[in-house]
Amino acid sequence: MAAPLDPPDTRAATFRDVFADREFRAIWLAEFASIAGDQFARVALTVVVFQRTGSPLLTALTYASTYLPWLVGGLFLSDLADRFPRRTVMITADVARMLLVAAMAAPGMPLWGMVLLLFVVASLNAPFQGARSALRASIMPDDRYTLGLAASQVTREFGVVGGFVAGGLIVSVLGGRTALLIDAGTFAVSALLLSAFVRHRPAAGRRRQARLAEMMAGLRLVFATDRLRPLMLLGWLCAFYTVPEALAVPYAAQLHRGPAAAGLIFAAGPLGSAVGMLVFTRAVRPAERLRWMGPMAVAACLVLATCLARPDLILLLVILAVSGLLAAYQIAANAAFVLASPDDRRGQAYAIANGGMNLGQGLLYVLAGAAASAATPATVVAGSGLIGAALALWLVVSWRRQPSLAPERSTGR
Repeated sequence: MAAPLDPPDTRAATFRDVFADREFRAIWLAEFASIAGDQFARVALTVVVFQRTGSPLLTALTYASTYLPWLVGGLFLSDLADRFPRRTVMITADVARMLLVAAMAAPGMPLWGMVLLLFVVASLNAPFQGARSALRASIMPDDRYTLGLAASQVTREFGVVGGFVAGGLIVSVLGGRTALLIDAGTFAVSALLLSAFVRHRPAAGRRRQARLAEMMAGLRLVFATDRLRPLMLLGWLCAFYTVPEALAVPYAAQLHRGPAAAGLIFAAGPLGSAVGMLVFTRAVRPAERLRWMGPMAVAACLVLATCLARPDLILLLVILAVSGLLAAYQIAANAAFVLASPDDRRGQAYAIANGGMNLGQGLLYVLAGAAASAATPATVVAGSGLIGAALALWLVVSWRRQPSLAPERSTGR
């Protein structure tokens, strides 16, 4: 019988416990250094594409190009996070992404060239984030991991908020090339922080296999393990409640607003998510967090159905912020998934799960862009929320029918 889904240690950690660790602080600062710059690049490309083409489909396709490469990175590069020392993997990925993004900003670079380079940059996210997640779990293998993850995610969401809002202003005033150069610089800062303050650890020591065998072993782990699969699928639901990000530019145009309003639409969900993560991790005991996941996942999607009422910009931002607030359930799912994964495949498992999530987001964003070419962005956002809520409800009901996995039967051990 499968073990309960609660984390093995239910003692509540504090932020002081987490930030007392120098290595965690370095990883946290490195993440903060790069996340805002990434949003500058996303805003720059989507605004440029919409201005040149006026097409919601092509705009959404460009935004999706930052997610679809996870199919490549998650499947074919994810094992690098466990095969080589994780600090080395992260630094190497940072340096490579710095050079690629700088090339995107080269004068005369055609739009197709920028999108192609962005695809490669995004493919490197899988081994980097897999290594980072596994390294954090090695540094803090108890409830400190959950709170450390919350601190990192809150920082990430605020970085996304600031990046999207500032990105809209920077692109409006200084242009896309400046935004891309800033993004390249943040990767350099991240690499320097990791080199200076995170100590070297040997690789996980797993015996090497052929590339196909490695990929299949990772897929079997995340899809065939009862303890991991439901957590992963709940995480994948984010594709439905983040559709407003892919349609931010055409949605702002529908409201007769410009790039600055698009930046606010980009940022509203992440802002709500940052607040939700702080409240969720501090107000809900570790043993109770998994029980809240299902209802919050359903509600995070369902609230978007109110866009059918065609709200104005202010009310739309409130709706998106509430959806983001409810999406804080991802903290519980993420932490339980990583801590339940075997250490020698922890980076790979995370990268595959995150890769599937990003692939789902990319595909759904393309479909949403195509739908927005025939219907209004408001209608598409509402439809995405309704479909996501139905899938979330089905997943939760199916999960609770399995006695060994249902969270209400957890012993809290």
